[in-house]
Amino acid sequence: MPMKRTGSGWIRRGVPRFAGILLLGLAPAAAAPESVATALVVSVDVSQSVDDVRFRLQMEGVAEALEDPSVIGAITGNPGGILFAMVTWADRAHLAVGWRRIAGRDDAAAVAALVRATPRQAGEFTCLGQMFRTVTAGVLPALPLPAERVVIDVSGDGIDNCTDADGLAEAHAALLATGATVNGLPILVPGENDVVGAGAYRAPGYGLLPTPLPKDRTSLEQWYRAHVLGGPGAFLLAAAGYGDFSRALRRKFVIEISALER
Repeated sequence: MPMKRTGSGWIRRGVPRFAGILLLGLAPAAAAPESVATALVVSVDVSQSVDDVRFRLQMEGVAEALEDPSVIGAITGNPGGILFAMVTWADRAHLAVGWRRIAGRDDAAAVAALVRATPRQAGEFTCLGQMFRTVTAGVLPALPLPAERVVIDVSGDGIDNCTDADGLAEAHAALLATGATVNGLPILVPGENDVVGAGAYRAPGYGLLPTPLPKDRTSLEQWYRAHVLGGPGAFLLAAAGYGDFSRALRRKFVIEISALER
């Protein structure tokens, strides 16, 4: 397989080959795979609009998706399984579940238990740019095995309200420069985020700065397409409210892990 050296690391098939710390719980070296097909980062918005009920629906949705038979089938269809991590973000981004290898049902159940046990993170604003920077600088370099493709699965119910326009674009570009794919799962809540844009809630300090807000009102899906999606095969799949989050995420996981074309 031809490989070349870039500023981001070793690239194979146009996707970064990251190497980092040893994975806790990995099988003995003789039995461990040398690489995995998919490394998946689930990135979940936990800002002020996400109350305790919505937070639990998201955590349960991630856990249920990992335990779903169709997702397990997609995972076991990959030699060596997948690598999984979860980031929660509001004012700052936090690595809630560090890298774990999931090779089968038992691994998935163990990671689902970690997701369900994740405590609520404090935070008010929707700092998407900060999350991009954290994933780029702290999460991806710690990949314990090389991955053929790296997927960042971003979900949320609002647009960035604490990053200036140039800062968000730069953070997004830096993440895409690693070779990762960024997919979107906007959570559509009727009466709350039917339209986004003019007059949006913004963090202190950004009142006099240009923001990545559209001049005219638009839909959350359109905003995600413009500012979140990127990389090879990137796609968007919306959830019709928080009650639909689990279903939407299960479908996304199957597509992302199986590398199905959209």
